[in-house]
Amino acid sequence: MQHYLFVYGTLRHNANHPMHQLLAQHGRFVAMARYQARLYRVSYYPGAIPSNNSADQVVGELYQLIQPELLLPALDNYEECSPQFIQPHEYRREQQSVMLENGDSVVAWVYVYNRNIDGLTLIHSGDFLADKIAQ
Repeated sequence: MQHYLFVYGTLRHNANHPMHQLLAQHGRFVAMARYQARLYRVSYYPGAIPSNNSADQVVGELYQLIQPELLLPALDNYEECSPQFIQPHEYRREQQSVMLENGDSVVAWVYVYNRNIDGLTLIHSGDFLADKIAQ
């Protein structure tokens, strides 16, 4: 079975976060992709909330996981949604449908924001890195 991960924030290649190196070691970049969700600036990182509106698209990268049994627990710790963190977690890892640039869709793990969005700024472009550069 193939395991995929969609990343849209600090785990993206050009975010230059050290955790991306772990993803690069245990995953293979597949393509740029989109996830039907609304994207919010939480702090120096974003949070995506699934949306029923097809106009709401979050830009990110799709990775095929080579060693999911090693990578996912480490990423769960990074996203503070592993069992060692107090509930409710800020994120929850869920399988969601994501669309590749060529129009194909795959089911991938996505870290979905799991807190109240009141007071958070909507990133209208859906692209955290483009928004970060614009600021």
